[in-house]
Amino acid sequence: MNYIEALQDAIFKAHGCKARHLRSIPVNEQFKGKPVWQGVVEVFELIGHPKAKICYAWGHHTGNKDDKSRFVMVLEIPPVDSPLAAVRASIVSDSRN
Repeated sequence: MNYIEALQDAIFKAHGCKARHLRSIPVNEQFKGKPVWQGVVEVFELIGHPKAKICYAWGHHTGNKDDKSRFVMVLEIPPVDSPLAAVRASIVSDSRN
């Protein structure tokens, strides 16, 4: 299973619908001129989701040895309306947890 397929599988497991990959968008979020998050956000069309038509998703390694992966999925539901807004929402959510 490649990276995009793994994200599609994670979306299906989390949201109960299929996802079609649309595009990859590089995102560089900064705070006070310093990078906070850099990466590529994958954009998916959701098929059959009751509230959202788009899902933004990406993966990253966790732990000291980067041996585990975590997938992040953010639905395009206001105020999230772009890959950058999805990253910002994820950062806020992580800071609260």
